[in-house]
Amino acid sequence: MHKYSDLYNFIDFAKGNRKYPENTANGLKSALRIFEKELNIDELSSIDLVEENIEEIFINVVGKNKDKGIGSLNTYKARVLKVIKDYQKYGVNPSKIQSWVIKYHKIDRPDKIIDKKETALSSYTNTPVHKIELSLTGNNKAIITIPKNINTREIKAIKDILDSLSPER
Repeated sequence: MHKYSDLYNFIDFAKGNRKYPENTANGLKSALRIFEKELNIDELSSIDLVEENIEEIFINVVGKNKDKGIGSLNTYKARVLKVIKDYQKYGVNPSKIQSWVIKYHKIDRPDKIIDKKETALSSYTNTPVHKIELSLTGNNKAIITIPKNINTREIKAIKDILDSLSPER
């Protein structure tokens, strides 16, 4: 019979043989520790019994870990079951670890994805303009862009707009 504590040794062995990355190994051990607190003496001495009683053990884990979300606890349960399956497959006979093929997950990182669809932030204009930048009171600034070929009627419309903004009217 294989004891629950054998799972910890198996994780270290698998990590040493580059079958589990360090962060995965740490996550698996954390899950084992959370579930270990709820095991009885018989379950501590039998991995098969833990696997058989996982749902009842899980109910106890949920009851004792009300501060953790159910999603997190389900993840821990899945990790415990993963370690047990891997142990049964590769840990019982350590020579089988050579046939263990790692499945890598390709993760698309948003910061490395090239945006295929480019959008213009503003339309390019080739119109000659006068650009006027004025410093105002209180660290305020006004930037005015006026086309060089502006007519008198358009100038009057701009003046009227500016006059309407004045609080001194």
